[in-house]
Amino acid sequence: MVKIANVIGFLVTIIVNGAANALPLNGVTTGALSDKYGNLFTPAGYVFAIWGVIYILLAAFTYYQYTENDQGLHEKIGWLFVASCFFNSIWIFFWHYEYLALSVLAMAGLLASLLLIYTRLEIGLVDVSRKKLLMVHTTFSVYLGWITVAPIANVAALMVAMGWEANNITAIYSTAAMILIALLLTVINVYTRGDAAYAAVLVWALGGIVVKQMNTWLIPYIAGFSIIAIIAVVVLKKTGRLEEVF
Repeated sequence: MVKIANVIGFLVTIIVNGAANALPLNGVTTGALSDKYGNLFTPAGYVFAIWGVIYILLAAFTYYQYTENDQGLHEKIGWLFVASCFFNSIWIFFWHYEYLALSVLAMAGLLASLLLIYTRLEIGLVDVSRKKLLMVHTTFSVYLGWITVAPIANVAALMVAMGWEANNITAIYSTAAMILIALLLTVINVYTRGDAAYAAVLVWALGGIVVKQMNTWLIPYIAGFSIIAIIAVVVLKKTGRLEEVF
């Protein structure tokens, strides 16, 4: 039952996201709305290509969970993947019809469901086969990495819609603080789990912020510093030297 529900949930997510831009929903594309509510945390447009990677990985997970006899996987995840598909899809509708407060709630639901999947699978803490590492653990590492960043941009878009000036000094300092929080979360993740895939997504997103905000005071420097710090922590962790530093 859960196997089939996961397949249906994945297919619905793909259809909804594809239709959102193909139709497009409410006469506007996802990217156009991102530009409309642009803020200092919004990365360059090319960064959103990561969704293609995420959906390929989700397809791999969907295939794995349906074809492999991995009862432990379904016991740990249960209906959480279906929940993540629901929140992903409903977010699209809220975003395209500009119910931004509701879109933030949907994004929070997506983040919560992915966090539960991530922790229940003990990603980075247990040894698994290479196949499961690639098709399951890497999938949710990358997905969670992106959805760690996306809610921040979502909240910032809501604030812009409510009249928040996107480029004043308060916005600059607030964005810098958000970037540093993302850095802290990534460092904690790498220190405790050694999850390089999760960290790579944050580097990708922060690189997009550097490119997008190159002419903005402070932001590209904070984002650039964060990229260097994340890469350094990953290298230290993988070489077994991180514990010597901390």
